Amino acid sequence: MSVAEIKPPVYYNACYRPVVDEKRRVQIPAKWRTGEDESFTLILWPSGGKQAGHLLVLPPEPMAALVAKLKAMPYSDPTAETLRRLLGKNSDQVIVDKGGRICLPEAMAKAVGIQREAVLQGLIDRFEIWSPERYDETIAVDEAFSSKAYGLI
Repeated sequence: MSVAEIKPPVYYNACYRPVVDEKRRVQIPAKWRTGEDESFTLILWPSGGKQAGHLLVLPPEPMAALVAKLKAMPYSDPTAETLRRLLGKNSDQVIVDKGGRICLPEAMAKAVGIQREAVLQGLIDRFEIWSPERYDETIAVDEAFSSKAYGLI
């Protein structure tokens, strides 16, 4: 394999505020795409006391790790079964189109308040999609915990 064939890993960093078009399509930053057939799993994720605060976006590798964790949980555990049902009900798979966009499912976009603009926040190995209003609220909370958070590394 030549050096030209080695692809660097994709890291989801930075923050973007793309426009959401009338078909609920959101542009994924080029540096966040692999250039191959690509899909992501969207999960309605609670935050700030809201049942559906934002969309957690998992690329295939972190999604496979989540599935492995779920499979390792006992099927006789009612809490684990509840989690499986919640994740099954509140998730969907999307495919990146040739234009580098994903289409947000209508119910999910509505649940998290995304209309004409979205915020894509990188989390290194995954990313989140927020409505601008909910994102701004969350960032204010993050600022309060920043010194403690940086202390983790």
